[in-house]
Amino acid sequence: MRVLGVDFGRRRIGLALSDDSAVLASPWRTMAAAETPAASASVVADVIASLAADDQPVAAVVVGLPRRLNGDDTDQTAPTRVFAAELAKKAGLDVHLQDERLTSVEAESRLAEREPDWRRRKAKLDAAAAAIILQEYLDVNARPRDASEDESSW
Repeated sequence: MRVLGVDFGRRRIGLALSDDSAVLASPWRTMAAAETPAASASVVADVIASLAADDQPVAAVVVGLPRRLNGDDTDQTAPTRVFAAELAKKAGLDVHLQDERLTSVEAESRLAEREPDWRRRKAKLDAAAAAIILQEYLDVNARPRDASEDESSW
């Protein structure tokens, strides 16, 4: 079961994918946002459909929900909720909202360790933030493993 992570923004949308077992998230790609949240949701729904056509179906989507450090909404919270609701309708999948506080800061910090050129970091930042959002969701919502998956039972 693959899960798609989304860092929705007004200009760019970062995407991340989990592995088939929904344990590990990896940055995937960054794409331009459309003019409205609903239009952006259509574009992402098309991406999800293309993944299914390539035999990589997505079972659920996790969208980062922007919040201030004190938990209050930002000016981007409402458009993100619209995007998530439209994406759920258009993709026909469960869309989960995940608190994204400080994910861009963490992504920038991680990228800075490996990439000294800020232009290259900027190009990767949204997908890296999406991977952090997705990984946090996967870690909190990990499905319980049964004994047949446990190495100690071999």
